[in-house]
Amino acid sequence: MTLEISNLDVSIGNIPILRDVSLSVPSGKMFGLIGHNGAGKTTLMRAIMGLLDADQGTITFDGQDLRKTADFARAKAGISYMPEDRRLIPSLTVEENILLPAWTNGIKDAEERLKWVYDLLPEIAQFRDRRALQLSGGQQKLVSLGRALMPGRNLLLLDEPFEGVAPVLSRRLSEVISDLGSSGLCVLISESDDTHSADLVAGSYRIERGTVSKAGLETA
Repeated sequence: MTLEISNLDVSIGNIPILRDVSLSVPSGKMFGLIGHNGAGKTTLMRAIMGLLDADQGTITFDGQDLRKTADFARAKAGISYMPEDRRLIPSLTVEENILLPAWTNGIKDAEERLKWVYDLLPEIAQFRDRRALQLSGGQQKLVSLGRALMPGRNLLLLDEPFEGVAPVLSRRLSEVISDLGSSGLCVLISESDDTHSADLVAGSYRIERGTVSKAGLETA
């Protein structure tokens, strides 16, 4: 199950954001996407999720043409996205936020999946009944990751997961994401630099002004 992007152009309004982007994330591998704020990291992830239309180019996962796949159908294909700004619903509890993708996508093994998320992230199980607005920013990041894992069985897109998180929680996120690497997931992690992800990923791409180049890719 490989993510393949080739010659992708994306504009917002009439402004070109991504230009001729090509990258590949092999099955069961974790890769970094490194670039400063405004370089195009979030735009690329939103294009993969179908939240932004591409002008041209191809996006495929496991041979499926994602540009021809409805955005809501991507979750059913096991593709999920953790946005940088978390996007939790403040009035809902932690558990309700995590279960939202299960409810909207009709995930039949939701209870088993939820147990797996709690086993992976036992700290969020401890405040499952707390409303999202009562959590710290770091705690919200953990919940956002848990929510993304509900449908994210095959491909997981993590947009700046360590941004604005206290060091102790950053280390905890690193541990959890490292565990995901051994679960067979295909993972793309964006960061402004590789401070946190360098020891997690098999290789990385650098994005600058909407163009992508290889940086420290594995040779095996």
